[in-house]
Amino acid sequence: MSRKIRVLIVDDSAYARTNLSKRLSSDSDIEIAGWAGDGEEAVQKARELKPDVITMDIVMPKMDGLDALEAIMKDRPTPVVMVSALTREGANITIRALELGAVDFVLKPGSAVALAVGGIADDICAKVKMAAAARVRAGVRSIAERTSASVPKKPIKVSSGKGTVVVIGVSTGGPQALREVVPSFRADTEAAILIVQHMPAGFTRSLAERLDEEASLPVEEAHANSVVEPGKVLIAPGGFHMTVTQGRRVALNDDPTECGVRPAVNVTMESVVKVYGADTIGVVLTGMGSDGTRGAGLIKAAGGQVIAQDESTCVVYGMPKSVADAGYVDRVVKLNRIAAEVAVASRRQRVPV
Repeated sequence: MSRKIRVLIVDDSAYARTNLSKRLSSDSDIEIAGWAGDGEEAVQKARELKPDVITMDIVMPKMDGLDALEAIMKDRPTPVVMVSALTREGANITIRALELGAVDFVLKPGSAVALAVGGIADDICAKVKMAAAARVRAGVRSIAERTSASVPKKPIKVSSGKGTVVVIGVSTGGPQALREVVPSFRADTEAAILIVQHMPAGFTRSLAERLDEEASLPVEEAHANSVVEPGKVLIAPGGFHMTVTQGRRVALNDDPTECGVRPAVNVTMESVVKVYGADTIGVVLTGMGSDGTRGAGLIKAAGGQVIAQDESTCVVYGMPKSVADAGYVDRVVKLNRIAAEVAVASRRQRVPV
């Protein structure tokens, strides 16, 4: 790189700040712009130092990481990588942070000693570099926030036919994108919707619960034998590939990663095509890498349709670009048009040829 990535480290632990600083500084493409010990100082330093990326702890005095993130995104939007605890509460807060505009997160080990010897050390530099190249989007206002009430659910349709299945693949920037797309599906949606978000175990349940609060359709984290039903959204659990059986039920496995990830949307798309054939719609949203390209090719070969998010609304234009470059995309649309395009594609699938 011609210029180093300047990082602001925010953590109330001096030991954590020191070890993060050492790890990041060991990469020749990264330099430390400064440190902050609480959220208030983080907001001030972000304004003064104008860093390229911020690493943000969550639990801090004076102002916590969520409030600091929200203030920074309003004042001077900057790519932020959250440092999250692998706990139920930590997962909920992390999902909220990603919805507010954080680019990604790394797991924070349970002790300062663990921080020094491993854990986030393996991927913090890669995620900081990725964040530096990301397109930061201000947080999306949710339906729940606009109405201050949970959205009533419509009963799931019972269908004797296979119907249409929509398979959505998404990675970096996903929770924020899904927060806009999923609540946009109408309550009378007749397609079953499967979502594969690249995320470790423990976080997808929180993601599903957050989306369920805001969507007209029921949203659940999938489990073995979950029924694939019209008007229902299932999210692949972190750490497992999600497939669909001939009996229209979910099967999970911990087979090797594909494209470096598990769950991989390629795996889900491949299994869905075998069951639903031309009644499969693939959707590839923001994210780094090429997961979704092989699956999109299979969908096209079976006569299905593929929709990709456009570059201008992606946090990282990697997965959609890979699919588009391969020639598998029928339509490229902005994020706020994804649900509408899926509805159009679903109607088109039902028209006899």
